[in-house]
Amino acid sequence: MSMPKRQAAGSPFPPEQARIGDSRSKVPHAWVRLSPAEPTEVYETYWRFAAERQAIFFRRLAGLPGPWTSDPILARYKFTNVYRASDRVSQYLIRNVIYRGKQEPAEIFFRTILFKLFNRIDTWERLEAAFGEVTYSGYKYERYDRVLTGAMDKGERIYSAAYIMPAGPGRAMNPHAESRKHRFHLRLVDQMMRDDLPHRLTDLRTMQEVFEHLRSYPSIGGFLAYQFATDLNYSPLINFSEREFVVPGPGALNGIRKCFRTLGGLSEVEMIRLMADRQEEAFRDLGLNFPALWGRPLQLIDCQNLFCEVDKYARVRHPEVRGATGRTRIKQLFAPALEPLSVWYPPKWGLNERIAEAPMGHPSYDLLGAHGTAREQ
Repeated sequence: MSMPKRQAAGSPFPPEQARIGDSRSKVPHAWVRLSPAEPTEVYETYWRFAAERQAIFFRRLAGLPGPWTSDPILARYKFTNVYRASDRVSQYLIRNVIYRGKQEPAEIFFRTILFKLFNRIDTWERLEAAFGEVTYSGYKYERYDRVLTGAMDKGERIYSAAYIMPAGPGRAMNPHAESRKHRFHLRLVDQMMRDDLPHRLTDLRTMQEVFEHLRSYPSIGGFLAYQFATDLNYSPLINFSEREFVVPGPGALNGIRKCFRTLGGLSEVEMIRLMADRQEEAFRDLGLNFPALWGRPLQLIDCQNLFCEVDKYARVRHPEVRGATGRTRIKQLFAPALEPLSVWYPPKWGLNERIAEAPMGHPSYDLLGAHGTAREQ
């Protein structure tokens, strides 16, 4: 039975203009449908965060001047986009790595995995500056090692801080192990190519099988294997639904713990799937107009990422709700990019044609509502 919509308790604003999570009542509404799971107040914040963070994305895309939100936490700290494919590094990967260059399976795979092992744009551009077009046909371990070692010797970072890349087995376990992490990763790409992994992936029938093949390689655990499978799935190499398979990372697991006192027998994977399945109902019940990605609803990877971001957001918004890590601060501050925001998605999604027709998303979305959440005209 559906419970009625309500205004955030104690707020003078209607739900769509209330600050994220601004529910003074400690009993979130519409929890009946989630039985037997028991949500906390952070569950409502999950949806409000998603709506406002996506609204910020569209305001920036429209070229509106900042600030793009009245929420002090979102204005001060850095959070990823609601849709993973909209993030800066994902956009660079899609536009400048996957779909630029030769489109043979081996070349697509080589470029994608090489980029993602470092996950840093300036590292990729350093390789392009050294070799021109980055190709497997022109790849030589010694040449790539020389460029990356030279950068490290100058004190330059070659890895992203987005997530920790394991260094592989140390010399205590393997006397022939590489002395530097990037050398192990170059060897790892080389091994994947010698195993003909690109062509083997094209014969697989599920995204989980892709995940399992990637996870079979040294130092690639479940989280990285899922991230790499998602990145390869942007390409023409494979084509699986993002509603098919999900692997929650450490941050998402902590976010789930903050959103629910108990999962009532559900697994974390089942909870992510439930969030994806009931997203329209959840936004509607809270009176939120969520501006979807040109008609594309949140996918499992996006709901997983949202749990990770809400884990961080709740450290400030709900400090009394503690996660397993005990972290209380958000480290990265928001620094807007100077260049105008533009987006381009995998052509197989069919979004680029919609963007050309409606660059700012759904015509009913009020872009000028830059100090509240999206609202209907």
